[in-house]
Amino acid sequence: MFVLVTGGSGSGKSEYAEQRVLEFGDPRRYYIATMMCFDDESKKRVDRHRRMRSGKGFQTIERYLNLKGLELEENACKATVLLECMSNLTANEMFNEAGSRDRAAEEVKTGIDRLRRKCDNLVVVTNEVFSDGIHYDETTRQFQSVLGEINAFLAKQADEVVEVVYGVPVFLKGGS
Repeated sequence: MFVLVTGGSGSGKSEYAEQRVLEFGDPRRYYIATMMCFDDESKKRVDRHRRMRSGKGFQTIERYLNLKGLELEENACKATVLLECMSNLTANEMFNEAGSRDRAAEEVKTGIDRLRRKCDNLVVVTNEVFSDGIHYDETTRQFQSVLGEINAFLAKQADEVVEVVYGVPVFLKGGS
């Protein structure tokens, strides 16, 4: 099962995604963390997410770049993986010196394809950063374009696509 969870900042998408992982019931749970900490705000966000998943049986893997190169344990194929979040991974690939830069969309999509083949269940969290009506600079618009391409690819591949709005899951594909 492949589930894509999207929503705006503070929408409750992370909490929903973690609950969805628990519903699968798999005893092996991996959390792929993609956020690089650059300041106090990002450190606080990472700490909050660690507290949220505490006691839920997740093994955390920090993976900021090169998702396609991620090697899980041999028996991880019977696991559920939660990847959070696609916008961080995309930004890392686009703007980090070690990232894939102009090949970010292709690299991320290849990484997701490989990850999907390695586990029974995959839940991916992404952000809805396209409808605030603000006119952004060229670099930000390029990021939005690449993330949009990746999100469209993920939605096409996913069994379920859920947008979390004010804590309420709205099924866009599959689900109930």
